[in-house]
Amino acid sequence: MKILIASPEIYPFVKTGGLADVTGALPKALRDIGMDVRVILPKHKGIEELGFPMRYSNHRISCQVSQSFVDAEVVESEYDGITAYLIEKDEYYYRDYLYSTPDGDYLDNAERFIFFAKSILETIKVTGFVPDVIHCNDWETSLAPVFLKTLYKTDPDLAKVATLLTIHNLGYQGIFWHYDMHLLNIGWEYFTAESLEFFGHINFLKGGIVFSDILNTVSKQYSKEIQTPDFGCGLDGALTSRREDLFGIVNGIDYNDWNPEADKFIPVKYSAADPGNKAACKKALQQAFDLPADPRIPLAATISRLADQKGFDLISEAMEEMAALGMQYVILGTGERKYHDLLSQLAKKFPGVFSVRIAYDNALAHLIEAGSDLFLMPSQYEPCGLNQLYSLKYGTVPVVRGVGGLEDTIIDYTRFPKTGTGFKFYEYTKEAMLDAIVRALSLYRDKKSWSDLVARCMKEDFSWGKSAREYVELYKKAIAKHESS
Repeated sequence: MKILIASPEIYPFVKTGGLADVTGALPKALRDIGMDVRVILPKHKGIEELGFPMRYSNHRISCQVSQSFVDAEVVESEYDGITAYLIEKDEYYYRDYLYSTPDGDYLDNAERFIFFAKSILETIKVTGFVPDVIHCNDWETSLAPVFLKTLYKTDPDLAKVATLLTIHNLGYQGIFWHYDMHLLNIGWEYFTAESLEFFGHINFLKGGIVFSDILNTVSKQYSKEIQTPDFGCGLDGALTSRREDLFGIVNGIDYNDWNPEADKFIPVKYSAADPGNKAACKKALQQAFDLPADPRIPLAATISRLADQKGFDLISEAMEEMAALGMQYVILGTGERKYHDLLSQLAKKFPGVFSVRIAYDNALAHLIEAGSDLFLMPSQYEPCGLNQLYSLKYGTVPVVRGVGGLEDTIIDYTRFPKTGTGFKFYEYTKEAMLDAIVRALSLYRDKKSWSDLVARCMKEDFSWGKSAREYVELYKKAIAKHESS
Protein backbone atom coordinates (compact mmCIF):
# COMPACT_ATOMS: atom_id res chain seq x y z
CA MET A 1 0.00 0.00 0.00
CA LYS A 2 1.29 3.46 -0.95
CA ILE A 3 0.61 6.27 1.51
CA LEU A 4 1.38 9.99 1.19
CA ILE A 5 1.17 11.79 4.54
CA ALA A 6 0.54 15.52 4.12
CA SER A 7 1.11 17.89 7.01
CA PRO A 8 2.08 21.55 7.51
CA GLU A 9 4.77 20.43 9.97
CA ILE A 10 6.70 17.19 10.40
CA TYR A 11 9.41 16.43 12.97
CA PRO A 12 12.41 16.47 12.63
CA PHE A 13 12.13 19.04 9.81
CA VAL A 14 9.99 21.54 11.71
CA LYS A 15 7.80 21.50 14.80
CA THR A 16 5.47 23.76 16.75
CA GLY A 17 3.58 21.03 18.60
CA GLY A 18 2.32 17.47 18.76
CA LEU A 19 1.13 17.42 15.14
CA ALA A 20 4.75 17.34 13.99
CA ASP A 21 5.62 14.53 16.40
CA VAL A 22 2.74 12.41 15.12
CA THR A 23 3.34 13.00 11.42
CA GLY A 24 7.05 12.38 11.91
CA ALA A 25 6.72 9.12 13.86
CA LEU A 26 3.73 7.48 12.12
CA PRO A 27 5.48 7.11 8.73
CA LYS A 28 8.32 5.16 10.33
CA ALA A 29 5.88 2.85 12.11
CA LEU A 30 3.97 2.28 8.86
CA ARG A 31 7.19 1.53 7.02
CA ASP A 32 8.11 -1.01 9.67
CA ILE A 33 4.92 -2.98 8.94
CA GLY A 34 5.47 -2.97 5.19
CA MET A 35 3.84 0.21 3.88
CA ASP A 36 5.41 2.36 1.14
CA VAL A 37 5.03 5.75 2.81
CA ARG A 38 6.25 9.24 1.98
CA VAL A 39 5.54 12.67 3.45
CA ILE A 40 4.95 16.14 2.06
CA LEU A 41 5.21 19.53 3.78
CA PRO A 42 6.10 23.15 3.00
CA LYS A 43 9.82 23.98 2.96
CA HIS A 44 9.76 26.30 5.94
CA LYS A 45 12.53 28.67 6.94
CA GLY A 46 15.25 26.88 8.86
CA ILE A 47 14.82 23.40 7.39
CA GLU A 48 17.75 23.69 5.00
CA GLU A 49 20.09 24.75 7.80
CA LEU A 50 19.41 21.51 9.70
CA GLY A 51 21.56 19.51 7.30
CA PHE A 52 18.98 17.28 5.67
CA PRO A 53 19.78 16.25 2.08
CA MET A 54 18.19 18.54 -0.50
CA ARG A 55 17.78 17.02 -3.96
CA TYR A 56 16.62 19.30 -6.75
CA SER A 57 15.28 17.09 -9.56
CA ASN A 58 13.57 19.80 -11.62
CA HIS A 59 10.19 18.80 -10.23
CA ARG A 60 8.41 22.08 -10.85
CA ILE A 61 4.73 22.62 -10.20
CA SER A 62 2.28 25.38 -11.05
CA CYS A 63 -0.99 25.82 -9.18
CA GLN A 64 -3.75 28.23 -10.06
CA VAL A 65 -4.70 30.55 -7.21
CA SER A 66 -7.50 32.86 -8.31
CA GLN A 67 -6.49 34.32 -11.70
CA SER A 68 -2.76 33.64 -11.34
CA PHE A 69 -0.59 30.56 -11.63
CA VAL A 70 1.88 30.22 -8.76
CA ASP A 71 5.07 28.27 -9.44
CA ALA A 72 7.11 26.29 -6.95
CA GLU A 73 9.70 23.55 -6.82
CA VAL A 74 9.39 20.16 -5.15
CA VAL A 75 12.61 19.44 -3.28
CA GLU A 76 13.21 15.83 -2.26
CA SER A 77 14.70 15.09 1.13
CA GLU A 78 14.58 12.31 3.69
CA TYR A 79 14.78 11.50 7.39
CA ASP A 80 15.27 8.07 8.98
CA GLY A 81 14.82 6.47 5.56
CA ILE A 82 11.50 8.23 4.85
CA THR A 83 11.29 10.19 1.59
CA ALA A 84 9.99 13.73 2.04
CA TYR A 85 8.73 16.19 -0.54
CA LEU A 86 9.31 19.82 0.45
CA ILE A 87 7.32 22.50 -1.35
CA GLU A 88 9.76 25.35 -1.92
CA LYS A 89 7.94 28.66 -2.27
CA ASP A 90 9.75 31.26 -0.20
CA GLU A 91 7.06 33.88 -0.75
CA TYR A 92 4.71 31.70 1.31
CA TYR A 93 6.86 29.64 3.64
CA TYR A 94 10.20 31.35 4.30
CA ARG A 95 8.97 33.06 7.48
CA ASP A 96 9.96 33.22 11.12
CA TYR A 97 6.74 31.45 12.18
CA LEU A 98 4.64 28.76 10.53
CA TYR A 99 1.12 30.10 10.93
CA SER A 100 1.13 33.25 13.01
CA THR A 101 3.24 35.62 15.05
CA PRO A 102 2.52 36.16 18.76
CA ASP A 103 0.34 39.07 17.64
CA GLY A 104 -1.89 37.16 15.23
CA ASP A 105 -2.26 34.98 12.16
CA TYR A 106 -0.58 35.76 8.86
CA LEU A 107 -3.08 37.68 6.74
CA ASP A 108 -2.44 35.50 3.67
CA ASN A 109 -2.92 32.13 5.39
CA ALA A 110 -5.86 31.29 3.13
CA GLU A 111 -3.71 31.74 0.03
CA ARG A 112 -0.72 29.95 1.56
CA PHE A 113 -2.63 26.79 2.39
CA ILE A 114 -4.87 26.78 -0.67
CA PHE A 115 -1.62 26.64 -2.58
CA PHE A 116 -0.21 23.90 -0.34
CA ALA A 117 -3.33 21.75 -0.77
CA LYS A 118 -3.10 22.06 -4.55
CA SER A 119 0.64 21.44 -4.46
CA ILE A 120 0.04 18.06 -2.79
CA LEU A 121 -1.88 16.89 -5.84
CA GLU A 122 0.49 18.47 -8.34
CA THR A 123 3.45 16.82 -6.59
CA ILE A 124 1.87 13.42 -7.15
CA LYS A 125 1.69 14.18 -10.86
CA VAL A 126 5.29 15.37 -11.28
CA THR A 127 7.05 12.83 -9.04
CA GLY A 128 5.12 9.79 -10.25
CA PHE A 129 4.52 8.56 -6.71
CA VAL A 130 0.78 7.90 -6.92
CA PRO A 131 -0.48 6.88 -3.48
CA ASP A 132 -3.43 4.66 -2.72
CA VAL A 133 -4.30 7.12 0.06
CA ILE A 134 -3.44 10.73 0.85
CA HIS A 135 -3.42 11.03 4.62
CA CYS A 136 -4.28 14.67 5.34
CA ASN A 137 -3.75 16.34 8.70
CA ASP A 138 -5.71 19.30 10.07
CA TRP A 139 -7.11 22.32 8.28
CA GLU A 140 -3.93 23.24 6.45
CA THR A 141 -4.28 20.16 4.22
CA SER A 142 -8.07 19.78 4.33
CA LEU A 143 -8.68 21.30 0.91
CA ALA A 144 -6.75 18.53 -0.84
CA PRO A 145 -9.79 16.17 -0.68
CA VAL A 146 -11.99 19.07 -1.84
CA PHE A 147 -9.82 19.76 -4.88
CA LEU A 148 -9.44 16.04 -5.58
CA LYS A 149 -13.21 15.70 -5.99
CA THR A 150 -13.74 18.99 -7.83
CA LEU A 151 -10.88 20.50 -9.86
CA TYR A 152 -9.09 17.15 -10.30
CA LYS A 153 -12.06 14.79 -10.51
CA THR A 154 -11.37 13.91 -14.16
CA ASP A 155 -7.59 13.68 -13.81
CA PRO A 156 -6.60 10.09 -14.73
CA ASP A 157 -3.46 10.22 -12.58
CA LEU A 158 -5.53 10.85 -9.44
CA ALA A 159 -8.73 8.95 -10.14
CA LYS A 160 -7.99 6.11 -7.73
CA VAL A 161 -6.50 8.15 -4.89
CA ALA A 162 -8.50 7.90 -1.65
CA THR A 163 -8.29 10.30 1.30
CA LEU A 164 -8.15 10.09 5.08
CA LEU A 165 -8.37 13.27 7.15
CA THR A 166 -7.02 13.23 10.69
CA ILE A 167 -8.39 15.97 12.94
CA HIS A 168 -5.75 16.66 15.55
CA ASN A 169 -7.52 19.66 17.06
CA LEU A 170 -11.00 20.74 16.05
CA GLY A 171 -10.43 24.14 17.64
CA TYR A 172 -8.29 25.17 14.66
CA GLN A 173 -10.38 25.11 11.49
CA GLY A 174 -8.95 27.52 8.95
CA ILE A 175 -11.82 30.01 8.81
CA PHE A 176 -11.58 32.87 6.32
CA TRP A 177 -13.91 35.54 4.98
CA HIS A 178 -16.06 34.64 1.99
CA TYR A 179 -14.25 37.10 -0.28
CA ASP A 180 -11.41 34.53 -0.45
CA MET A 181 -13.57 32.08 -2.44
CA HIS A 182 -11.97 33.26 -5.69
CA LEU A 183 -8.64 31.88 -4.48
CA LEU A 184 -9.98 28.30 -4.55
CA ASN A 185 -11.12 28.34 -8.21
CA ILE A 186 -13.99 25.93 -7.48
CA GLY A 187 -16.93 28.29 -7.82
CA TRP A 188 -19.59 29.69 -5.53
CA GLU A 189 -21.74 26.57 -5.82
CA TYR A 190 -19.52 25.11 -3.10
CA PHE A 191 -20.14 28.01 -0.73
CA THR A 192 -23.11 26.29 0.89
CA ALA A 193 -23.94 24.83 4.29
CA GLU A 194 -23.43 21.37 2.76
CA SER A 195 -19.87 22.19 1.64
CA LEU A 196 -17.52 25.00 2.73
CA GLU A 197 -19.80 27.71 4.13
CA PHE A 198 -19.64 28.23 7.89
CA PHE A 199 -21.65 31.12 9.36
CA GLY A 200 -20.91 33.25 6.31
CA HIS A 201 -17.23 32.28 6.15
CA ILE A 202 -15.13 29.68 4.33
CA ASN A 203 -14.12 26.80 6.58
CA PHE A 204 -11.21 24.72 5.26
CA LEU A 205 -11.56 21.97 7.86
CA LYS A 206 -15.26 21.63 7.14
CA GLY A 207 -14.37 21.08 3.50
CA GLY A 208 -12.12 18.21 4.51
CA ILE A 209 -14.84 16.74 6.73
CA VAL A 210 -17.36 16.83 3.89
CA PHE A 211 -15.10 15.63 1.04
CA SER A 212 -12.66 13.14 2.65
CA ASP A 213 -13.42 9.45 2.26
CA ILE A 214 -12.72 8.59 5.91
CA LEU A 215 -12.16 10.74 9.02
CA ASN A 216 -10.46 10.15 12.33
CA THR A 217 -9.41 11.92 15.47
CA VAL A 218 -6.47 11.12 17.73
CA SER A 219 -8.37 9.40 20.53
CA LYS A 220 -11.59 7.45 20.82
CA GLN A 221 -13.00 9.72 23.51
CA TYR A 222 -12.39 12.84 21.43
CA SER A 223 -14.11 11.29 18.40
CA LYS A 224 -17.24 11.04 20.56
CA GLU A 225 -16.86 14.45 22.20
CA ILE A 226 -16.63 16.40 18.93
CA GLN A 227 -20.06 15.15 17.89
CA THR A 228 -21.58 17.16 20.76
CA PRO A 229 -22.27 20.92 20.96
CA ASP A 230 -19.91 21.29 23.93
CA PHE A 231 -16.84 20.08 22.01
CA GLY A 232 -17.92 20.30 18.37
CA CYS A 233 -16.77 23.91 17.84
CA GLY A 234 -19.74 24.48 15.53
CA LEU A 235 -18.97 21.42 13.41
CA ASP A 236 -20.78 18.82 15.51
CA GLY A 237 -23.57 18.63 12.93
CA ALA A 238 -21.18 18.01 10.04
CA LEU A 239 -19.33 15.39 12.06
CA THR A 240 -22.48 13.66 13.28
CA SER A 241 -23.67 13.37 9.68
CA ARG A 242 -20.48 11.39 9.00
CA ARG A 243 -20.45 9.36 12.19
CA GLU A 244 -20.22 6.09 10.24
CA ASP A 245 -16.96 7.29 8.66
CA LEU A 246 -15.46 8.81 11.83
CA PHE A 247 -13.02 6.85 13.97
CA GLY A 248 -10.64 7.40 16.89
CA ILE A 249 -7.03 6.20 17.13
CA VAL A 250 -4.85 7.12 20.09
CA ASN A 251 -1.51 8.56 19.05
CA GLY A 252 1.60 6.55 19.73
CA ILE A 253 4.93 8.01 20.71
CA ASP A 254 8.39 7.36 19.34
CA TYR A 255 10.45 5.68 22.04
CA ASN A 256 13.56 6.20 19.94
CA ASP A 257 13.19 9.90 20.72
CA TRP A 258 11.49 9.74 24.12
CA ASN A 259 13.21 7.20 26.36
CA PRO A 260 15.19 8.00 29.53
CA GLU A 261 17.41 4.96 28.92
CA ALA A 262 18.85 6.52 25.76
CA ASP A 263 17.92 10.21 25.81
CA LYS A 264 20.80 12.34 24.54
CA PHE A 265 19.30 15.51 26.02
CA ILE A 266 19.38 14.53 29.70
CA PRO A 267 22.48 14.59 31.92
CA VAL A 268 22.18 10.98 33.11
CA LYS A 269 20.17 8.00 31.89
CA TYR A 270 17.79 5.93 33.98
CA SER A 271 15.20 3.18 33.56
CA ALA A 272 12.18 1.60 35.20
CA ALA A 273 14.48 -1.07 36.65
CA ASP A 274 16.96 1.53 37.93
CA PRO A 275 15.26 4.94 38.32
CA GLY A 276 17.74 6.40 40.78
CA ASN A 277 19.33 8.85 38.33
CA LYS A 278 16.02 10.67 37.89
CA ALA A 279 17.06 12.64 40.99
CA ALA A 280 20.10 14.00 39.16
CA CYS A 281 17.86 15.08 36.27
CA LYS A 282 15.61 16.85 38.77
CA LYS A 283 18.56 18.76 40.18
CA ALA A 284 19.66 19.79 36.68
CA LEU A 285 16.13 20.96 35.89
CA GLN A 286 15.87 23.02 39.09
CA GLN A 287 19.18 24.67 38.24
CA ALA A 288 18.11 25.32 34.64
CA PHE A 289 15.06 27.24 35.89
CA ASP A 290 16.88 29.00 38.76
CA LEU A 291 14.94 27.16 41.44
CA PRO A 292 16.39 25.87 44.73
CA ALA A 293 17.97 22.48 44.00
CA ASP A 294 16.23 20.68 46.84
CA PRO A 295 15.34 17.03 46.11
CA ARG A 296 12.63 17.05 48.80
CA ILE A 297 10.49 19.70 47.08
CA PRO A 298 7.98 18.21 44.63
CA LEU A 299 8.53 19.67 41.16
CA ALA A 300 5.65 19.97 38.68
CA ALA A 301 5.85 21.04 35.05
CA THR A 302 3.88 21.91 31.94
CA ILE A 303 5.15 21.97 28.35
CA SER A 304 2.54 23.46 26.08
CA ARG A 305 1.33 25.95 23.57
CA LEU A 306 0.31 28.92 25.73
CA ALA A 307 -3.37 29.10 24.86
CA ASP A 308 -6.76 29.09 26.55
CA GLN A 309 -7.37 25.51 25.44
CA LYS A 310 -4.50 24.26 27.56
CA GLY A 311 -5.97 25.53 30.83
CA PHE A 312 -3.66 28.46 31.48
CA ASP A 313 -6.54 30.50 32.84
CA LEU A 314 -6.89 27.91 35.64
CA ILE A 315 -3.14 27.81 36.18
CA SER A 316 -2.92 31.59 36.42
CA GLU A 317 -5.81 31.76 38.89
CA ALA A 318 -4.36 28.97 41.03
CA MET A 319 -0.73 30.08 41.17
CA GLU A 320 -0.98 31.62 44.64
CA GLU A 321 -2.54 28.47 46.09
CA MET A 322 -0.01 26.27 44.26
CA ALA A 323 2.84 28.32 45.70
CA ALA A 324 1.42 27.75 49.19
CA LEU A 325 1.49 23.96 48.73
CA GLY A 326 5.26 23.80 49.10
CA MET A 327 5.91 22.78 45.50
CA GLN A 328 7.88 24.11 42.58
CA TYR A 329 6.43 24.60 39.11
CA VAL A 330 7.97 25.25 35.69
CA ILE A 331 6.41 26.02 32.32
CA LEU A 332 7.93 25.85 28.84
CA GLY A 333 6.12 27.10 25.76
CA THR A 334 5.10 29.90 23.43
CA GLY A 335 1.71 31.11 22.30
CA GLU A 336 -0.70 33.91 23.04
CA ARG A 337 0.83 37.23 24.01
CA LYS A 338 -1.42 37.58 27.06
CA TYR A 339 0.07 34.43 28.57
CA HIS A 340 3.61 35.44 27.68
CA ASP A 341 3.05 38.57 29.76
CA LEU A 342 0.96 37.04 32.56
CA LEU A 343 3.24 34.09 33.23
CA SER A 344 6.33 36.28 33.15
CA GLN A 345 4.71 38.51 35.79
CA LEU A 346 3.83 35.50 37.94
CA ALA A 347 7.41 34.25 37.75
CA LYS A 348 8.56 37.58 39.18
CA LYS A 349 5.90 37.40 41.90
CA PHE A 350 6.86 33.86 42.98
CA PRO A 351 10.65 33.57 42.60
CA GLY A 352 12.09 30.27 43.73
CA VAL A 353 8.68 28.64 43.30
CA PHE A 354 7.54 29.30 39.76
CA SER A 355 9.65 29.79 36.66
CA VAL A 356 8.70 30.09 32.99
CA ARG A 357 10.64 29.85 29.75
CA ILE A 358 8.88 31.51 26.81
CA ALA A 359 10.47 29.45 24.05
CA TYR A 360 10.42 26.34 21.95
CA ASP A 361 13.33 24.26 23.21
CA ASN A 362 13.34 20.54 22.41
CA ALA A 363 16.36 19.74 24.58
CA LEU A 364 14.85 21.51 27.56
CA ALA A 365 11.55 19.69 26.98
CA HIS A 366 13.37 16.38 27.40
CA LEU A 367 15.03 17.57 30.59
CA ILE A 368 11.65 18.70 31.94
CA GLU A 369 10.12 15.28 31.32
CA ALA A 370 13.08 13.59 33.01
CA GLY A 371 13.46 15.95 35.94
CA SER A 372 9.89 16.64 37.01
CA ASP A 373 7.90 14.70 39.56
CA LEU A 374 4.49 15.74 38.22
CA PHE A 375 3.21 16.86 34.83
CA LEU A 376 0.16 19.14 34.83
CA MET A 377 -2.32 19.18 31.89
CA PRO A 378 -5.56 20.96 32.89
CA SER A 379 -6.89 21.20 29.32
CA GLN A 380 -10.30 22.57 28.40
CA TYR A 381 -10.24 19.84 25.77
CA GLU A 382 -7.44 17.57 24.58
CA PRO A 383 -7.76 15.59 21.35
CA CYS A 384 -5.01 13.20 22.42
CA GLY A 385 -2.09 14.79 24.17
CA LEU A 386 1.45 13.50 23.88
CA ASN A 387 3.18 14.94 26.92
CA GLN A 388 1.24 12.75 29.35
CA LEU A 389 2.55 9.76 27.35
CA TYR A 390 6.12 11.06 27.42
CA SER A 391 5.70 11.67 31.15
CA LEU A 392 4.67 8.09 31.81
CA LYS A 393 7.82 6.82 30.14
CA TYR A 394 9.99 9.18 32.20
CA GLY A 395 8.31 8.34 35.52
CA THR A 396 6.74 11.78 35.76
CA VAL A 397 3.23 11.35 37.12
CA PRO A 398 0.49 13.07 35.05
CA VAL A 399 -2.13 15.28 36.68
CA VAL A 400 -4.78 15.78 34.01
CA ARG A 401 -8.34 16.79 33.29
CA GLY A 402 -10.31 13.76 32.14
CA VAL A 403 -11.15 14.83 28.59
CA GLY A 404 -10.29 13.43 25.16
CA GLY A 405 -7.06 11.49 25.00
CA LEU A 406 -6.26 12.30 28.62
CA GLU A 407 -9.33 10.31 29.63
CA ASP A 408 -8.30 7.44 27.33
CA THR A 409 -4.68 7.17 28.42
CA ILE A 410 -4.50 7.97 32.15
CA ILE A 411 -6.08 5.88 34.93
CA ASP A 412 -6.94 7.83 38.07
CA TYR A 413 -4.91 6.62 41.05
CA THR A 414 -7.42 7.91 43.59
CA ARG A 415 -10.17 5.66 42.21
CA PHE A 416 -7.96 2.76 41.15
CA PRO A 417 -4.85 2.66 43.37
CA LYS A 418 -3.76 -0.75 42.10
CA THR A 419 -3.77 0.23 38.41
CA GLY A 420 -3.69 4.04 38.48
CA THR A 421 -1.14 5.94 36.39
CA GLY A 422 -1.93 9.53 37.37
CA PHE A 423 -4.43 11.89 38.95
CA LYS A 424 -7.57 13.18 37.25
CA PHE A 425 -10.15 15.87 37.72
CA TYR A 426 -13.22 16.58 35.61
CA GLU A 427 -14.81 19.94 36.45
CA TYR A 428 -13.07 22.80 34.67
CA THR A 429 -12.45 24.80 37.82
CA LYS A 430 -9.45 25.97 39.78
CA GLU A 431 -10.73 24.09 42.82
CA ALA A 432 -10.97 20.75 40.99
CA MET A 433 -7.47 21.15 39.57
CA LEU A 434 -6.01 22.04 42.96
CA ASP A 435 -7.73 19.03 44.52
CA ALA A 436 -5.99 16.73 42.03
CA ILE A 437 -2.64 18.39 42.73
CA VAL A 438 -3.15 18.01 46.48
CA ARG A 439 -3.99 14.32 46.05
CA ALA A 440 -0.80 13.84 44.04
CA LEU A 441 1.34 15.70 46.58
CA SER A 442 -0.13 13.65 49.41
CA LEU A 443 1.00 10.45 47.73
CA TYR A 444 4.39 12.02 46.92
CA ARG A 445 5.09 12.17 50.66
CA ASP A 446 4.57 8.40 50.86
CA LYS A 447 7.86 7.42 49.25
CA LYS A 448 7.09 3.71 48.91
CA SER A 449 3.68 4.25 47.28
CA TRP A 450 5.10 6.98 45.05
CA SER A 451 7.97 4.77 43.88
CA ASP A 452 5.50 2.01 43.06
CA LEU A 453 3.39 4.45 41.04
CA VAL A 454 6.42 5.77 39.17
CA ALA A 455 7.50 2.23 38.29
CA ARG A 456 4.00 1.42 37.02
CA CYS A 457 3.94 4.55 34.88
CA MET A 458 7.27 3.72 33.28
CA LYS A 459 6.04 0.26 32.24
CA GLU A 460 3.13 1.65 30.21
CA ASP A 461 3.49 1.07 26.46
CA PHE A 462 2.17 3.61 23.96
CA SER A 463 4.50 2.75 21.09
CA TRP A 464 3.32 3.34 17.53
CA GLY A 465 2.99 -0.30 16.46
CA LYS A 466 -0.64 -0.82 17.49
CA SER A 467 -1.77 2.59 16.28
CA ALA A 468 -0.01 2.13 12.92
CA ARG A 469 -1.89 -1.11 12.32
CA GLU A 470 -5.15 0.68 13.14
CA TYR A 471 -4.28 3.34 10.54
CA VAL A 472 -3.72 0.65 7.93
CA GLU A 473 -7.28 -0.55 8.56
CA LEU A 474 -8.54 3.02 8.07
CA TYR A 475 -6.60 3.29 4.81
CA LYS A 476 -8.36 0.13 3.63
CA LYS A 477 -11.72 1.65 4.58
CA ALA A 478 -10.84 4.85 2.69
CA ILE A 479 -9.92 2.89 -0.44
CA ALA A 480 -13.14 0.87 -0.26
CA LYS A 481 -15.21 4.01 0.32
CA HIS A 482 -13.56 5.76 -2.62
CA GLU A 483 -14.09 2.82 -4.94
CA SER A 484 -17.78 2.63 -4.04
CA SER A 485 -18.45 6.35 -4.43
